[in-house]
Amino acid sequence: MFRQQAIRSISRRYATASATGTSTGPQARASVPDYALFSERLNLARSTILENKPLTLAQKILYAHLHDVGSMTSAPVAGETYLKLSPDRVAMQDASAQMAILQFMLSGMAQTAVPTSIHCDHLVEAYKGGDLDVARSWQSSREIYEFLQAASQKYGIAFWRPGSGIIHQLVLENYAAPGTLMLGTDSHTPNAGGLGMLAIGVGGADAVDAMAAIPWELKAPGIMGVHLRGKLSAWASPKDVILAVAGKLSVRGGTGFVVEYFGDGVDSLSCTGMATICNMGAEVGATTSVFPYAPSMARYLRATQRTGIAEAADTYRASYLSADTEVVADPSRYYDEVVEIDLAQLEPGYNGPFTPDLHTPRSKMTETTQAEGWTDRVSAALIGSCTNSSYQDLSRAASLARQASSRGLRVAEGTEFLVSPGSEQIRATMERDGIQAAFEGIGATVLANACGPCIGQWNRDAGRAPSRESNSIVSSFNRNFRARNDGNPNTLNFLASPEMVLAAALSGRLSFNPLTDKLRDADGKEFALEPPVGSELPAEGYAAGRDEYKPLLDHQPDRQIPIDPASQRLQSLDAFKPWNGRDFADTRVLVTVQGKCTTDHISAAGKWLKYKGHLENLARNTLIGAANAAMDGAVNLVRNAVPGLTPAEGTIPDVATSYRDAGVPWMVIADYNYGEGSAREHAAMQPRFLGCNMVVARS
Repeated sequence: MFRQQAIRSISRRYATASATGTSTGPQARASVPDYALFSERLNLARSTILENKPLTLAQKILYAHLHDVGSMTSAPVAGETYLKLSPDRVAMQDASAQMAILQFMLSGMAQTAVPTSIHCDHLVEAYKGGDLDVARSWQSSREIYEFLQAASQKYGIAFWRPGSGIIHQLVLENYAAPGTLMLGTDSHTPNAGGLGMLAIGVGGADAVDAMAAIPWELKAPGIMGVHLRGKLSAWASPKDVILAVAGKLSVRGGTGFVVEYFGDGVDSLSCTGMATICNMGAEVGATTSVFPYAPSMARYLRATQRTGIAEAADTYRASYLSADTEVVADPSRYYDEVVEIDLAQLEPGYNGPFTPDLHTPRSKMTETTQAEGWTDRVSAALIGSCTNSSYQDLSRAASLARQASSRGLRVAEGTEFLVSPGSEQIRATMERDGIQAAFEGIGATVLANACGPCIGQWNRDAGRAPSRESNSIVSSFNRNFRARNDGNPNTLNFLASPEMVLAAALSGRLSFNPLTDKLRDADGKEFALEPPVGSELPAEGYAAGRDEYKPLLDHQPDRQIPIDPASQRLQSLDAFKPWNGRDFADTRVLVTVQGKCTTDHISAAGKWLKYKGHLENLARNTLIGAANAAMDGAVNLVRNAVPGLTPAEGTIPDVATSYRDAGVPWMVIADYNYGEGSAREHAAMQPRFLGCNMVVARS
């Protein structure tokens, strides 16, 4: 009875929802949200527990999605109260969707309670480029794709095939809607905040809560306001906004906060530019990031065939889709923290290496490269990923490529130039409008519409890769942990805007400053690059792309879901044994982790992505990137503290397995920010599967 009531409540959130009170089934695009209902729920919260206090935008969206405001007796307290929320939508990528679907299969539900989509973007390895890499992924991951497709058909989930695009770009193009609440099984889900959606990255179990009509719990976040003033200069881009914010806040500064942008500078940004900023907000530890509804959002909605949403949102811009006027007038009173950014003073920047918050302004990059001893020569320049693959990003970078091409210049010798389109729609549009030709004209390889090198799916074969040697790459990605992109711990990855990446590709040097330095053309003559120019949206509209990359919307409730008991890629789940209610005893410290320990250290991606649906096999990579302070910082090496057990000294997974099989509980001691990054669910499940009782961390 409770679940049916919850489903009926969910269905009312869409003006075009089914009148039967059940999910409307797989969707190609989002329905028009029921803003009248959101306003009604928000006003109820305002008049009761909130005592009509002025609210920020993030608070409005959260309180409009409270599962049962009538049961609350007081206003939520940030950092203390757990909110029970009813999300509107779930989106999953193919690596994390495996575990989520395996869990949802245990729910007994015939169909997801909220609109849900699966996007196959993580398992495509970048190698030869484009369709060739998609075809290779079908050879290597057919079992996973067929499992996810069958589950999508059975449970009424929209299924986006490999090659269709990156989850966050596809959500922005099709499913994001201002003022709604979405859970996504990827840490960069906040990308949709660029379209005014409160989009939060979660693990599979949290997504399953929403899919199964169970209220989702979130500790009430603080609200950090970022005040944007002015307008970006010619060489600066939205990417430079978040690079600067990350430099100010550090990878920990946003933890426990929703980052909410406001100010006159907002209206100068494109919708996709705001998405870039929100996307990389994950790197400061924020719960999510969001922008108020702006004219550029309306333009983007109309350009992506969602005029109905734009028209409805226009009506509620002031009352629901932006902070109250009192908040904007006196931000320090209503935001828990306020960060000031003058867009006009912002210069292009580079963040890295090895951490996304080490910020160096372009004007200081040359001297810093020399002072730090960073490898100046750029071995690879990479544009794209979910962070920077919009039409505006690519058209601005292409304007620089055309300048170089007109001078007979190609990318620097020894520099590989790779471009990852965010979606089939983007790829088709850049092909039609000559952007792809501009990149290929200077030596680019256009990769598949997938994550690729950004998440370590990059086959840098022996003919191209600098082996284990120190080398520098520049990318427009969002994350740059050590060894993340190519498995080489000596690859220095610097994060920058697509425009700066293109400049690095042409010069082949970190030290090259396109604002002040000159290149040499094919005749040896010096010339300076003119500032990049591009379009917010394509003048001729977006090209539709190929039909095979449109979503599968084929609901078959009787569909069987294949899982081979002998599979090395998929494994049905068994429940963990519940806690027995007694204190832990005789727990051994397996490893004392030295320094940062991200999810890349705990549950590495790259070649391990293929085991995301097989917990037993994936557990073999548990903590293999962790440095052990008890072994002088040795990576993935521990001593066995139990006499008679073997191995006496070995890898962390091997000794952990030895403990588990002998019934010896163990624990981890860690420093700050343990678990920063993606794959947090696997990073929790794997140690538990191997017998870990607890992780004690500074934070």
